[in-house]
Amino acid sequence: MNSLANPAEQEIQDEELGEEEIVGRIFEAIIDQRLPPGTKLSEAALCEAFGVGRMRIRQSLLLLASREVVDLLPNRGAFVASPSAEQAREVFEARLMIEPNVARLAAERATDDDLLMLERHLQLEHEAHTSSKRRDAIRLSGQFHVLLAEIADNAVTLRMVKELVTRTSLIIGIFGSPGVSNCRDEDHDEIFAAFRSRDSETASRLMVKHLRHIEGHLELSSPAEDTSDLVAIFRK
Repeated sequence: MNSLANPAEQEIQDEELGEEEIVGRIFEAIIDQRLPPGTKLSEAALCEAFGVGRMRIRQSLLLLASREVVDLLPNRGAFVASPSAEQAREVFEARLMIEPNVARLAAERATDDDLLMLERHLQLEHEAHTSSKRRDAIRLSGQFHVLLAEIADNAVTLRMVKELVTRTSLIIGIFGSPGVSNCRDEDHDEIFAAFRSRDSETASRLMVKHLRHIEGHLELSSPAEDTSDLVAIFRK
């Protein structure tokens, strides 16, 4: 009996997305707020959307749950996390403990190439805001914080910032008004100006002000439920 897979079947297997790519695309959709908090992540719909089997989807959801952006509920399935008001406060408390120091280190360690990269990134942010491209603005504003963590050059902190930025996008999706995005780009301009002058203490102070501004513009009340078409979101 021939144990080799049919060539056509083998080609399909070879073209299947890996767990990390599936996780990345779901992660991105959450950051972009295309998947609102509380959205049920149906295994069947995700299998159809990504063209993979249930085992791969389950492994991907386990990875997302380990990053606390997906809740796995017994006998109910997987859902995009819906932080409570208290959890939202804890996320900002964690960001205030971590990111001012990230900004300080990044300002001290930034190279000329890093400054050019940040300047180009801010130009993209401005374009997204002036063109009213809210999804792009949300994505780019979150990326700014991740870029600072990359410049600070600490792998542990970088992972934490990535996860906190994603949790913040969820929180804004729950508690923010429709016109609210993650950040004001003028705040990022001020932080960047401190970078250019190599003023690490000012960069740290401005980050505190910036994070408190974001938290202060949220209404920490009960979230509204929403539904999404997973196949339409993820199918290319």
